Amino acid sequence: MKVLIRICASAGIALGLGALSTAGAWAADLKVGFITSLSGPVSSLGIPYEKGMKAAVAYKSELGGHKIQLVQLDDASDPSTAARNARKMIDEDKVDVIIGTAGSPGALAIAAVARETKTPLISIANANLPGEDGAWMVTLPQPAPLMVSAVVERMKKSGVKTVGYIGFSDAWGDLVYDALQKSAEPAGIKVVSNERYARADTSVTGQVLKIVALRPDAVITGTSGTPGALPYLALAERGYKGQIYGMHALINPDFVRVGGTAVEGLLAPTGPVIVAEQLSADNPIRKVSMDFRAAYQKANGAPPTDAFSAYTFDAWLLFLDAAQRAAATKAEPGTPQFRLALRDAIVATRELVGTHSVYNFKPTDRYGSDERSRVVVKLEKGQWKLDK
Repeated sequence: MKVLIRICASAGIALGLGALSTAGAWAADLKVGFITSLSGPVSSLGIPYEKGMKAAVAYKSELGGHKIQLVQLDDASDPSTAARNARKMIDEDKVDVIIGTAGSPGALAIAAVARETKTPLISIANANLPGEDGAWMVTLPQPAPLMVSAVVERMKKSGVKTVGYIGFSDAWGDLVYDALQKSAEPAGIKVVSNERYARADTSVTGQVLKIVALRPDAVITGTSGTPGALPYLALAERGYKGQIYGMHALINPDFVRVGGTAVEGLLAPTGPVIVAEQLSADNPIRKVSMDFRAAYQKANGAPPTDAFSAYTFDAWLLFLDAAQRAAATKAEPGTPQFRLALRDAIVATRELVGTHSVYNFKPTDRYGSDERSRVVVKLEKGQWKLDK
């Protein structure tokens, strides 16, 4: 399904009258392509991403008196469809940037199209392509090594010596496992298993039986969304009593609902937005996060309860910030020259405060997050609490 939204706009973020004046002189509209997963196994993430986009538009819907067109497509959780959507948006709609999509495989598929067509991609799924393969993309979700290291620090403090791993049999599962291996060994923790399952699987009994037989002190998963609850349910069924850990890709209400008592006490890293009201008053992320919550409530009629919608919000902030700086080149939206200027502005972003991080990008680094982008939370009676 294709959705075309026109936003009559003026200043998204206050960044200087020179850029705004140039933006007002454009003859063409700015166009943003937004791809997410509204159906299929990744929709438990994709639907929150869409709600985050609604909040973003409600929060800042203007850019120098100029119009922005938002073109939205559903990739149905299929990487091939995500790639086709991206190509359609670029070839037919002439979008200047793509924001998407809900799963790492889909984001990697879009990245290939972005590089070929020289169109900037702001990935809202955790995806990384080194070197020239990823030259036209940046990634907003925190990198797996940064988040895994926070979990490993907690494991070490708790005296964990052995940990079992189970993750998706895709790029995200690989990212988490590789990061765990690199962080665990220096901390004196042995990774005793590397079990995998597909996102669409309905049972992980065999994998969990193998893990339980190894008697690890703790278990961590490299999963996301609703399908990420399967290992915890299976561990609870087998009476596993060790500490359970997860990743930031699990922070959504469907995971909590499906996991129920099996995920009680789960420790996971996440962006500060999840516990914004528990942050110190001088933390700059707190204010933007609270603004996001207000915009989300206005746009969706309910408060946010997930981490994913905030990534889309941050992607919109990044786009607005970069578009204003790209305007100084006087290139016209819809042209290769403007897409290049926008890409260069995105990767030159410095100290942009979002809900998940204070973003700093480099041309050679896909990720813009640092230690300020992570906290560890614990699930207590269905609510995420800051683990101090």
